[in-house]
Amino acid sequence: MTFRVNHNIQALNAHRALQTNHTSLARNLEKLSSGVKINRASEGPAAFMISEHMRSQIVGLNQAIDNSETAVSMIQTTDANMSEVANLLNRMRQLAIHAANEGTNDSAALQADQAEVDNILGTIHSISKQAQFGNRKLLDGSMETTGATTGNNLEFVGASLSTGDSREDGFDVKLTQLATRTEVTGTAALTQENINAGETLTVIENGKLAEYTSNRDDTSDTVVKNLQAEINRQGLKLDVSLDAGGRVNVIHRDYGSEHRFQVSSTSAGILSKEAGNVEVAKLGLDIKGTINGESTTGLGQVLTGVKGAKCIDGLSIRYYGDGKEGFLPPLCEVNDLTTEEGVEAGPEKVTNDNMPEDGVSIGRVYVTQNGTKFHIGGNKYQTVGLSIKNLNPEYLSMNLPNYSGFENLADVDLTTHQGAQDTLMLVDAAIDKVLENRGELGAFQKNTLESNLSNIRIANENLISSESIIRDTDMAKEMASFTRNQIMSQSSNAMLAQANQIPENVLQLIA
Repeated sequence: MTFRVNHNIQALNAHRALQTNHTSLARNLEKLSSGVKINRASEGPAAFMISEHMRSQIVGLNQAIDNSETAVSMIQTTDANMSEVANLLNRMRQLAIHAANEGTNDSAALQADQAEVDNILGTIHSISKQAQFGNRKLLDGSMETTGATTGNNLEFVGASLSTGDSREDGFDVKLTQLATRTEVTGTAALTQENINAGETLTVIENGKLAEYTSNRDDTSDTVVKNLQAEINRQGLKLDVSLDAGGRVNVIHRDYGSEHRFQVSSTSAGILSKEAGNVEVAKLGLDIKGTINGESTTGLGQVLTGVKGAKCIDGLSIRYYGDGKEGFLPPLCEVNDLTTEEGVEAGPEKVTNDNMPEDGVSIGRVYVTQNGTKFHIGGNKYQTVGLSIKNLNPEYLSMNLPNYSGFENLADVDLTTHQGAQDTLMLVDAAIDKVLENRGELGAFQKNTLESNLSNIRIANENLISSESIIRDTDMAKEMASFTRNQIMSQSSNAMLAQANQIPENVLQLIA
């Protein structure tokens, strides 16, 4: 056994143990007082990184929950305003039906109806301009994807939130096939001999049948007019006319291949090729072409950008050519409706028969992307979009064919019988648009926002639980460790005192 005075190794060991126990005790106190077992990266680098990532996700989800709840509030506010517009339109419909009762109304009653309609239109206009959530206007079109076109007979139909903004250049519209209507033209003229023999002409559309049998007092013109009257009475969307050669032509009022009808005649060639047979009319063609050089699908006269297209996803335009889909039948006279559709292109009219292989440009469409987006997730690009339509009367029931020449709901006039009938048609279309918008809002709230809220609340709860397992202190376990380290610290302190007394044994050697 050796004795040293300069270095007391036992005291140094006891001091090191005391420092270690003191550090452990301090960490126990920090964890117990903060409730967090990883207070710095050095205490568990991997766990610390995972925990911090989870914390950033939790913060993002918390804000996403707030965003979604605010969005629900905005949708509910919008729906409440739309509900009032719908109520006003229902009142307009009631007034239109009252004004259409021509037999009992005098001019004063009609003027009173019109005055109330004008007041209702003013109220709808005010709601569309004033409805807002905070400072955000809701129904003035500022949250709607809008568009305009240049070119004859070209009309913007609609766009989605996936549609790109065309800026000032616009998207070029090029057609490779024009839309046509389903039609039948007899191969033989309708003669007086056929009429005197009691020619029966039959047309069938969507299960509805219209039929007329001629008599000796008829002419070919009256046969056609009487058949047209029966078609109108049965609600078929067909028009009948005679061509220059006296042949009967039946044509659908709408364009495209989805509109079908059948015909039959008791004489061969008048409508059906064989006497008494029911034959299917020659189907019309759907429009074909490109927008901005990108692929589209055609339905009737409407051209729509394919899903996933870079710029025109969801963009729809309509090319009317020589006629509009759903135009009204003539009030009194049956006109020749068999004119050939075409596009004006310089001195020559382009038709499907002389269409250039690479198509023909008919104009441009300009899209302004105003659809609003809601960020409802905890990460980037977790957004959903919504387009809220403009409910100003000037934008309701636009471009609907009517006898009175009303361009939109703001133009309606109930003071004539025909005006009341056309007003009723426009009001019904406006009600349909408002209900469609409310349905979209309701579906967006229920299936997008509220479902997402439920989902991210569960995700947030699970993340908090996972982060808690990694980061939070197990108080019972930490208290046991604290008690141990406290005892060890006191023991180390006592042993350090004993070790400091060892050099005193050297004094016994000196004495």
